[in-house]
Amino acid sequence: MVGGGILGLAVARELIQRQPHASVCVLEREHRLASHQSGHSSGVIHAGIYYRPGSLKARLCVQGARELYEYCARRGIPHERCGKVILATAPSDLAGLAELERRGTINGVRGLRRVAGEELARLEPNARAIEGLYSPETGIVDFAAVTHAYARDVEEAGGTIATGWEISGVHAGARALRLSCARGTIEAGHAIFCAGAWADRLAIAGGAGADPRIVPFRGAYLRLRPERRQLVRSLIYPVPDPSLPFLGVHLSRGIDGEVLIGPTALIVGARDGYSLATVRRADVLDTLAWSGTWRMLRRWWRTGATELFHAASRRALVRAAARYVPALQPADVQPGPAGVRAQALGRDGQLLDDFLFSVTERALHVRNAPSPGASASLAIARHVADEACRLFDLRA
Repeated sequence: MVGGGILGLAVARELIQRQPHASVCVLEREHRLASHQSGHSSGVIHAGIYYRPGSLKARLCVQGARELYEYCARRGIPHERCGKVILATAPSDLAGLAELERRGTINGVRGLRRVAGEELARLEPNARAIEGLYSPETGIVDFAAVTHAYARDVEEAGGTIATGWEISGVHAGARALRLSCARGTIEAGHAIFCAGAWADRLAIAGGAGADPRIVPFRGAYLRLRPERRQLVRSLIYPVPDPSLPFLGVHLSRGIDGEVLIGPTALIVGARDGYSLATVRRADVLDTLAWSGTWRMLRRWWRTGATELFHAASRRALVRAAARYVPALQPADVQPGPAGVRAQALGRDGQLLDDFLFSVTERALHVRNAPSPGASASLAIARHVADEACRLFDLRA
């Protein structure tokens, strides 16, 4: 198993539960687990509202979120079904709100209902909207804590986790797969790659096609000052653009009580570009050399300009959130955390909006699993394990 994030460890956990006598080893490039997307998220457990009915995201998110709540309860991991409201602030948003309700209902999301007036005021007293869609099944958790719990499950079942192994070469032989890094070479009968921001490189190294390419999008947040956190009780989201896999500027309360505003969505110069000052030549060249990047930019340049404005201006980002929480003021916020979303981008310029997998000799690659990947991690792990058992003729 390559990748010590929430998904790689969920898959390792699933495999070792199915085959207790198998040798399962997780290789992580960094010196600690959950170093990237798993440890840099807003912590929202998505219920499955947004995703196209019939897609893997729709099916696996709904299943996975329910299983995640059960898992957290069993393991004593702090979590909360705090609920979420998606708000239509203008008449033009109402069609999108209806589409979200339709999708969520088809996908099997429990408890969805329209809210307005007094009921909306009861849920979020400081929010203002024409109408909202309320999801009581949406919640919050610390996904880094979940990742470490999965890691304990793997080790307690006899698996091995090794950090500081940055895989640079993948070579399939007649009897084994050789994984190379600066520390040496490991041979395995088969491998599953859950490499996040580096998924495309390792898939290509293993013999997969170049399409899609990972393009890093940095999402920066602001945080509400402690004395203003009462403005938000749970999670407040806008009606998103259905043609993009991003959910727009929202307000989210974390399991630690902090309230975040954001995120932005800005292409950056490093796959670990948590700081704008971090630029890596290979990452920049990969992004610029990919024809899909230019096709995407030509199509979405106006959206890109807005995101750049939000990233450059704290006032502009607060103003975007104040459309549905009017009491928000620039003085209410402080700088917040940032994450990097590993977004798969097709050669045609399309931002992939579903989970995607590739198969190479002796290996299975998770090529695209951004949000709601963490929410769906247990269900994705089962799906990946099913595929691995079928492809590699393993006994389930």
